[in-house]
Amino acid sequence: MNDKIFEILQYERISSALADQAQTSLGKEAARALKPDTDLSSVQKLLQATHEAFHVDRLKGSPPFGGIVDIRPAVQRARIGGMLNPHELLGIATTLYGSRRLRRFIQTVHEEHPVELLDGLAELISEQKELERLINSCIGESAEVMDSASPTLANIRRELRGGESRIREKLESMIRSSSVAKMLQDQLITIRGDRFVIPVKSEYRSHFGGIVHDQSSSGATMFIEPEAIVAMNNKLRETKLREIQEVEIILQKLTAAVGEQSDLLAYDVDVLAQLDFIFAKGRLAHRMKATEPTMNDRGYLRIRKGRHPLIDSKAVVPLDVELGGDFSSIIVTGPNTGGKTVTLKTIGLLSMMAMSGLFVPADEGCELCVFDAIYADIGDEQSIEQSLSTFSSHMTNIIRILKDMTPKSLVLLDEVGAGTDPAEGSALAIAILEYIHQFNCRMVATTHYSELKAYAYERDGVINASMEFDVATLSPTYRLLVGVPGRSNAFAIAERLGLPGKILSFARGEVKEEDLRVENMISALEENRLGAEAEREEAERLRREMEELRTRHERELEKQESQREARLEKAENEARDIIAKARKEADEVVSELRRLAMEEGASVKEHKLIAARRQLDEAEPEARVKKVKKPTGAKASQKIGAGDEVILSNLGQRGHVIELDGKDALVQVGIMKMKVSLDSLERVQTAPVAAPKQKPVTAVKRTKDDSTRSELDLRGTNLEEALIETDRFLDEAFLSNMGQVYLIHGKGTGILRTGIQEHLRRHKLVKSYRLGNYGEGGNGVTVAELN
Repeated sequence: MNDKIFEILQYERISSALADQAQTSLGKEAARALKPDTDLSSVQKLLQATHEAFHVDRLKGSPPFGGIVDIRPAVQRARIGGMLNPHELLGIATTLYGSRRLRRFIQTVHEEHPVELLDGLAELISEQKELERLINSCIGESAEVMDSASPTLANIRRELRGGESRIREKLESMIRSSSVAKMLQDQLITIRGDRFVIPVKSEYRSHFGGIVHDQSSSGATMFIEPEAIVAMNNKLRETKLREIQEVEIILQKLTAAVGEQSDLLAYDVDVLAQLDFIFAKGRLAHRMKATEPTMNDRGYLRIRKGRHPLIDSKAVVPLDVELGGDFSSIIVTGPNTGGKTVTLKTIGLLSMMAMSGLFVPADEGCELCVFDAIYADIGDEQSIEQSLSTFSSHMTNIIRILKDMTPKSLVLLDEVGAGTDPAEGSALAIAILEYIHQFNCRMVATTHYSELKAYAYERDGVINASMEFDVATLSPTYRLLVGVPGRSNAFAIAERLGLPGKILSFARGEVKEEDLRVENMISALEENRLGAEAEREEAERLRREMEELRTRHERELEKQESQREARLEKAENEARDIIAKARKEADEVVSELRRLAMEEGASVKEHKLIAARRQLDEAEPEARVKKVKKPTGAKASQKIGAGDEVILSNLGQRGHVIELDGKDALVQVGIMKMKVSLDSLERVQTAPVAAPKQKPVTAVKRTKDDSTRSELDLRGTNLEEALIETDRFLDEAFLSNMGQVYLIHGKGTGILRTGIQEHLRRHKLVKSYRLGNYGEGGNGVTVAELN
């Protein structure tokens, strides 16, 4: 893309604003070098990275870039064998620490909110913990080589401190002497040229031995190194030279370690620069209140409420424009200062921002195109040096555009054909626009020529547009009206300003009839547009109201559904409580039946069974699903006969009909016989089963003479099956008045025996239990005594 377009559209101000959002010099450098990309997949990837950074910044705040500096020069010197100084080494250590912290930050965010691209970049950062530890063990926070860098350096510095201490003690003893004190300008110890000296009055120079190292500007003070400490200072100097040599050895060792990792460090710096650059794009999107555009490469763009990013957001008028759908070229007409040039620059700059992976200041739903190049001829480019007029300058630029453009280019032309004779200029403008349109470029052009309005009206794929002008206030509104050509408004403005009517009438008479028809047509279009705009606003208002009603209706449905779920849950809980209550009462009824059986000596009277059954009927839950009403009376008696298998609806038990007695029937349920109403019976077997004739009875009586077994063989069953069989067996044995029963479980692993005995221990019919004696089966049998 031609560098001139960046200057015309002021793209460098966008990259400068982006650089201001970067936190490191690395990121700022990458931001200033930003250029649009012309590959769709690359642009989409850039926008995805900006999207991730935008949301990370919103959810977690700015990532930590503290301590990261540009270490590339230091790394390069280490690679070629130069020695790094402590400041450069400290910068490498802080950068390693900062990069590791940034990597962990991104990985932590990725675990909560996936950011695939950022996490992939963070994974590329190498963790040079050993190099960081090595540098930090030798270089302090103030970029000084620490004593701990090596044992030799620690010993040397101990000697230095000891030597300095001894020299100071010697000098302090001298300056406290009364004979020496009177020769001193001040009683203090100072340093000149790394040697300890004392200030001596110049008149005592000959009386004071030693070496003069300096004198004051007035010459009144001489800084003398006494002879007594010359040797001591010499030794101290030698020790300092040894210190310098040892420090160089340490720095060379650290530099070599950096040189070994130079390739990784250089790569890490590039990744860090890229991450800072990406997060800067996310922060710029927040500052501009920008949104992510959808991108395509088919030459289509739709901008919704687009704002020029370099104009104050409080003053800028949003732009709505669509290009590349029903029409590929837009011809914008209208008065000067109406905003035509700003419209061109907004379209071009937003396209370039999107192609650079930046969000654009526009509403959601914005779609932009990845062009192979953007060309623009905007502004007055008159060149005095080249002796070019405004027209010549524009034509030179347009000729360059016509030579370089392709069908996938965007061309922006401002005041095409201006600067020459109107008749020739308009004809030339039409020819240029037609050539570009036939080339199938995407084009937006502005003009003052009324002839271009007719051209746009007659050509397929070309549409008129204008900048709205408010005649009432005599000022432009800066709104782009696509589909409506611009009007002159000269007569209306002159009339509002007070130009005499006679002059206006004469002027209107001078206007050609064709031009007048065009103006009348435009006026009618304007009226229709205003009416359509009002209707559109009313439709939009109704749409918003319907949207609000729909949202409110959905909330109400959600509320009702929630209440319904709550009621169902409450009903289920109540049903469970009712069932639990019914089961409890049923257990009490069964217990009462057993107690009656014991009291009556194995004989239960009919009226007591009926009373117990009535109690069980009353325990049935009241809240129950209505059942289909069964036929009653004679109709029921025709359907149920002796021997039929029936269900007692009140008890939920199966039984067999023994005989019928009018509206009642004698039914055998298990080991019990009871007289019940036909209304409470439901036949489950269509064919009657022959039943032995028995005399009507009203009681149940089981004795030891009946054929009830006294032993139960449980071998071969699992524990669960064995317990069920044991319960059934104990109930039958109890009703048969048996006092002792035998449970055969075998020896085996003992699991069955242990489970049965544990069950017998809690069973309410069992008085006691024991293992079988010799002759009864031993450990393979459990003998239970019943109540």
